[in-house]
Amino acid sequence: MNWFGEHGSSVMKVARAYTRTSEDTQDLAQEILLQAWQSLPNFEQKSSVATWFYRVALQTAMNWQRKDKPRRASQKPLLEVQAVATEGGDGAAQIQQRDTVEQLYRAIHQLPKADAALVLLYLDELSYREMADVLGISENNVGVKLNRAKKALNELMKGETDGS
Repeated sequence: MNWFGEHGSSVMKVARAYTRTSEDTQDLAQEILLQAWQSLPNFEQKSSVATWFYRVALQTAMNWQRKDKPRRASQKPLLEVQAVATEGGDGAAQIQQRDTVEQLYRAIHQLPKADAALVLLYLDELSYREMADVLGISENNVGVKLNRAKKALNELMKGETDGS
């Protein structure tokens, strides 16, 4: 089974949301894949592979963040959110998009862990049912928590725009 091929974008989104440097993002992504591989014998097929994989990814990221907090506190935030624009593109638009994505991730970093996880699942376009399965809560609870998280994220994004 090609884990990274099937779940690579999800792994990178989770890793990016829980790290501050590109090196840490890569380290966490590898840790997530390792944990998924080691946890595979425990997969009971009570949920889809994608749902189970998200659970492993989010739990690994939260544990990694908690254990790695002292070292990360002294690091600078990640500046490169995506690859530098290829030649021939609209450089100003790509810089604006990169800045917006960086601002979004800074805001996600400020959310409580559970809200950050929910926002990541939402950004990955999971259904409410899938989000509920991953997080172990009801679909109604997903809706309520997601609305609160969106409002908090909006306020954080507005605050950053006003403060820039």
